[in-house]
Amino acid sequence: MYEHRFKKRVRYGETDQMGYLYYGNYPMYYEIGRTEMIRDLVMPYAELERKYGLMMPVMFLESKYLLPAKYDDHLTIVTKIREMPGKLISFHHEIVNEEEKVINKGLTKLFFVDMKTNRRVSTPDFIINPLKAFFN
Repeated sequence: MYEHRFKKRVRYGETDQMGYLYYGNYPMYYEIGRTEMIRDLVMPYAELERKYGLMMPVMFLESKYLLPAKYDDHLTIVTKIREMPGKLISFHHEIVNEEEKVINKGLTKLFFVDMKTNRRVSTPDFIINPLKAFFN
């Protein structure tokens, strides 16, 4: 399993009228976790597109809300890859508050698309190879 952590503070503009993190913003937090994980593992997402001509569309999203987050809370976005990717890459997400309580759990599944052909491709070796060390 590969795990990545990223700190994020809840901004005022991300909250609803009650001062809670708006439920529609949790998938954006998942995206932050995924992009920062990929950046730390291999390269920035932008380079995947620019250098390798690959996109990663989301094909599945699931989110479970356990506790609210509020304006100015300091959260940790925990992103995990629990199994080696093949045609799909699955990201397991947890949003954790300052008390180390899991306030939200999510799952996103993405696949890779060649931008020139608009066809689905397998997870590239430059992502698979660094992950191998975490799956033995």
